[in-house]
Amino acid sequence: MEAVSSAELEALRLSLEVATRSVAFSLPLAVLAAWILTRARFPGRTLLDAFVHLPLVLPPVAVGYVLLLLLGARAPLGGWLRSYFGIQLPFTTAGAALATAVMTFPLMVRAIRLSLENVDRGLEAAARTLGARAWDRFLTISLPLMLPGILAGAVTAFAAGLGEFGAVITFAANIPGVTRTLPLALYTAMQSPDGEPLALRLAILSFALGLAGLLGAEFLVRRVRRRLGR
Repeated sequence: MEAVSSAELEALRLSLEVATRSVAFSLPLAVLAAWILTRARFPGRTLLDAFVHLPLVLPPVAVGYVLLLLLGARAPLGGWLRSYFGIQLPFTTAGAALATAVMTFPLMVRAIRLSLENVDRGLEAAARTLGARAWDRFLTISLPLMLPGILAGAVTAFAAGLGEFGAVITFAANIPGVTRTLPLALYTAMQSPDGEPLALRLAILSFALGLAGLLGAEFLVRRVRRRLGR
């Protein structure tokens, strides 16, 4: 098998960067969304729950198209961001990270929500009777007990982000060195008459990264649970 080329290394670097940025952007929002969906009771909660998980059932290309409608250069929101803040998301690395974040957001919310549902509310109630404020209860009791779900959600979203294709190519295009991540590089290689060897190497690399991410998530969750005595 040939040595790894600079194009493959660039695609790998971009994939890691996009996945990392997507998790960093959406993780705080995922914790907030999981908390609201688990603890809050308000009209429209079911609708919000469905909206949060909508990317799981929509075609990724449709998600990318909606992002273009909202954040494209001629879209109201996209034009406002560009005019007042100089921010342009379509066809950029940041745009690829945003599309990936939208697609992987439900994975994080589900993992964090499951962990939060297992937190003993009696501990929070006891802390409240001792005078602990809501923010103190969250930081000292809820957040540490949610940590396995947060880690599992973040690592799983990172691994899934490495393989995101449809939303990225629709919203951010397939630009070498800018948005051509591993799945897009694999797609490009498959379109080339002599690209089969490259496509095979990229497929193997993608498989290895995805497997490592899933195993890493399981390892982290088990380790944290042992430390928490759960």
